[in-house]
Amino acid sequence: MRFSDACLAAARCGYSGIEVEPAHLGPDPVKLPASARNEIRQWLKVAGVQFTGFHNVLKAPAGLHLTTSDAALRARSWDYFRGILDLAADLGTKPLIAFGSSRQRNALDGVPIADAVKRLTEGLAEIAPHAKSRGVTIALEPLAPHLCNVIHSLEEAIAVVKQVKSLTLQTMFDTHNAVAEKLPHGDVIRKYHSPIRHVHLNELDGRYPGAADYPFLPVLQALKDIRYQGWVSVEVFDFKPDGETVARRAMEHLRSLEGSLR
Repeated sequence: MRFSDACLAAARCGYSGIEVEPAHLGPDPVKLPASARNEIRQWLKVAGVQFTGFHNVLKAPAGLHLTTSDAALRARSWDYFRGILDLAADLGTKPLIAFGSSRQRNALDGVPIADAVKRLTEGLAEIAPHAKSRGVTIALEPLAPHLCNVIHSLEEAIAVVKQVKSLTLQTMFDTHNAVAEKLPHGDVIRKYHSPIRHVHLNELDGRYPGAADYPFLPVLQALKDIRYQGWVSVEVFDFKPDGETVARRAMEHLRSLEGSLR
């Protein structure tokens, strides 16, 4: 779908917001001119959906990396991240960056994981003031070990948040990426709820909620118990049979669980 059509489809399926991968907006999204940014805002307005923010933020252009030992590439990548913050601020009010970006933060080429975490922390600390000035929240996302070797749990993500010491850096919960958590996922949310600012729901294999057997009810119950006020986003990696059908089925499944919440 074109982005404008995706916004309309999301609204038809009952969603009130849409979370965007910047690469879907262009091969070098930071270079989008003001006219294109205005057009995107109009598409959102026409559809009646809110721009919630970005995920998979450094997929395009190719070659960016945040924890590499190449200082010049690392600086260029963080500078591009700063441009993504500006783009997010231009597209919506108080947007959120779901900061996973597994390939761009993975410790590669013999870089010790501790060094990668240190570089990631330093980079986040450096751009946090700019994020704050633009009204953008960065939610550091724990990632599954098979996707990334840097930060696998909410406990590890919160340790980075505490080091950065900026309210603009928080964390998030993702069902697909929580496989390394040692507690049941509902209990994880209750234990580490304070800095959780965003939630991704999907099956462990990346399909839409309801396509397999992940127990979403305990997660939804935990979110209700902690009086969570942020976005709950359906993040899907398998769009068969088509995007709109997937979005609708996910919404139907999650709504069907609401009646069982205490």
